[in-house]
Amino acid sequence: MLLKGSQHRGLNLQMRAHNSSLVDSIGTTHQEVQEKASLFLMQLDLTGAVPSILVAIVLVADGDRHGRKKSLVLPSVGAFISNAFLGAFSYFSLSLSIFFAVVFFGSLFGSMATFLGGAFAFIADLCNEEKQKTIRIAVVDLIFGLVSGLAGLTSGYFIRGLGFPWTFVVASLLHFINIFYITFWLEDTVRVPEFQQHALVSCTEGLKETFSGVYMLFKTSTYKKRTLIIVLLFTFMMYFFTLIGGSSLFTLYELDEPLCWNELYIGYGAAAFTSVSLTSFLGIYFFSHCLRDIYIVFIGIFSYIGGMVMAAFAKTTLLMFLMRVPSLLCFMPIPVLRSMMSKVVLTSEQGAMFACIACLEVMTAAISLTVFNSLYAATVAWFPGFSFLLSAGLCIIPLGILCWLMCTRWHEEDLASLVYEEQSSEESIES
Repeated sequence: MLLKGSQHRGLNLQMRAHNSSLVDSIGTTHQEVQEKASLFLMQLDLTGAVPSILVAIVLVADGDRHGRKKSLVLPSVGAFISNAFLGAFSYFSLSLSIFFAVVFFGSLFGSMATFLGGAFAFIADLCNEEKQKTIRIAVVDLIFGLVSGLAGLTSGYFIRGLGFPWTFVVASLLHFINIFYITFWLEDTVRVPEFQQHALVSCTEGLKETFSGVYMLFKTSTYKKRTLIIVLLFTFMMYFFTLIGGSSLFTLYELDEPLCWNELYIGYGAAAFTSVSLTSFLGIYFFSHCLRDIYIVFIGIFSYIGGMVMAAFAKTTLLMFLMRVPSLLCFMPIPVLRSMMSKVVLTSEQGAMFACIACLEVMTAAISLTVFNSLYAATVAWFPGFSFLLSAGLCIIPLGILCWLMCTRWHEEDLASLVYEEQSSEESIES
């Protein structure tokens, strides 16, 4: 998601430069340029969203039975091919319509949703203790956040020094190294029995088995477990919706009056927001030793609310930078909620669980960007900070759900007991 944010930020900066040089000669207004660019980006996002959701459901959930490496290798292969095509596109100055074909083709390999879903399931398999799971999932989010922010900050220097074609060649090379490492060096966490590897399965049975992972997760679960999974998924979706939607508007808000930031300040602001990944990880690391997961989520949501309320009324550069201070822990709920959902399910259901999470992330991000960008365009004339206040207000929904969970006393001990009961029932059936 942060990679997409850096892409939107770079395009907005290009529109600003383009607008300042051509507005007098051509008559194109800043709002018209933003409108067309936003529409183009939205169409690109939607082009790749639907196929990547379907592929993520299949590959990540199928990893519970046939190994995790497919959900890591295939998205890397798709990214490698896509970057190679984009390099050729830049070198030969081909039509913009090819962008849609490249994005659609890359999404058929699963895109980032499949890769992250498989990575989180892989990490969950390696955790022997429940506390390890929260911290290690937070480490993955930390690495993803820092590297995405670094990529957004350095991409301009790469493009200026190498040009677009060679920048995509470098990206393709990095993806190739990733593919080589996953294929030949990374050991899979799911052991596929030898007889299962060589067993002949009909095409119909193979397809049924491939698509049944997520369905069986909900069908075979007890009522309490199924309800808890749905409630946690909805909580995750609502907070992710507000987080992505609110944070995606920072660049537009900073470029507009009265802040009128230039490229240098935009870069500093992006770096400050990226550093929140590090502070959120440190918060999870320390809080996990003394607080339950649900309390850590509470702290993170209140941190986000404080930052958004401050941003809504920030009219000076100093205040806009200072709004990052109350937001220092706003990323904590995302990995912690992932960990909470992972603790509800069995080891053999981790892939199906993270497939659901990955699909929700893609779907929620696409809807959130569309809703909040449209809302900002409609309210920017009379109150630019309205979208930030709305984003903070929507946090009442996940907070209310978490309060309900606390009132019903579904804490970590109850999650562990649900898994223990299912494991015991499975062992008794097998014996």
